[in-house]
Amino acid sequence: MNILHYPVITEKTMDAIDFHNKLVFIVDLRASKPEIRKAVEEQYEVSVTKVNTQITMKGTKKATVQLSDEDDAQDVISRVGVI
Repeated sequence: MNILHYPVITEKTMDAIDFHNKLVFIVDLRASKPEIRKAVEEQYEVSVTKVNTQITMKGTKKATVQLSDEDDAQDVISRVGVI
């Protein structure tokens, strides 16, 4: 099961990246918070402190991932090639 589908990049998520050190992903509907945490930590080599999830009106699952103070969300998103 591929847990992380793709990162979400909007004005709101860019503010979260810049000011709150958070990343937002669309994830598999069946993925649990510990599975999302593990997938982000392994794929991007960062430490995750918190994971929040929500089911969108479109029926997809969105995960907001808080990174530790040692890691920078801007560096991670630039490595992905989004910015």
